[in-house]
Amino acid sequence: MKIGVIQFPGSLDDRDAVWAFERLGARAELIWHGDHDLRGADAIVVPGGFSYGDYLRCGAIARFAPVMEQVAEFARRGGVVIGICNGFQVLCEAGLLPGALVRNEGLKYRCVPVTLRVESNRSPHLSQANVGDLLRIPIKHGEGRYVADPGTLARMDANGQIALRYVDARGERAPEANPNGSTDDIAGVTNEAGNVLGMMPHPEHAVDETAGIRSADGAVILGSIVKAAVR
Repeated sequence: MKIGVIQFPGSLDDRDAVWAFERLGARAELIWHGDHDLRGADAIVVPGGFSYGDYLRCGAIARFAPVMEQVAEFARRGGVVIGICNGFQVLCEAGLLPGALVRNEGLKYRCVPVTLRVESNRSPHLSQANVGDLLRIPIKHGEGRYVADPGTLARMDANGQIALRYVDARGERAPEANPNGSTDDIAGVTNEAGNVLGMMPHPEHAVDETAGIRSADGAVILGSIVKAAVR
């Protein structure tokens, strides 16, 4: 079982993702953006960072990388894919996820721990979570405000595609708990099939209770991916 982590010029959380998965007992390998195959990976991570310096639009250039054709085909076959932060932006630009990520409300970069509430666990990425569980995971982004038109949001809600929402420490939705102004407090979404997840918070930075924000809640998500990849 192997986790493939895509590496673009400007990726900066690629090695963090490799480390996090290896800490959870998986084998992880970097895959260069110019490659034309996924080297037999059982799950794919499109990591955070600033691919191509965020020129033009976050993720807009990375979505044309040769490897993304293989990622798209892998996803169409039902392969498990997660896009984290910039990776979420890339997947939206590539049409693998609905909606888009735009500048944070207030136009400020945010780097803080946030509380997420699991809204749906129909996707393999959240198989080890229960609906209503709270996860403490950090964010670090300037363009993380999720937007989609009302019709798309209604369909996503009906399909269980809204996976994660920003909430306060009590698990309640509140304006002050939404760090970027995302529509409907959305922090993570899936495609219709549920095998592709995009999220702005960084689970790879929350797998060790002795470091960083002292939370291992990210292991719930990454561990679910490992479990799905083993099947």
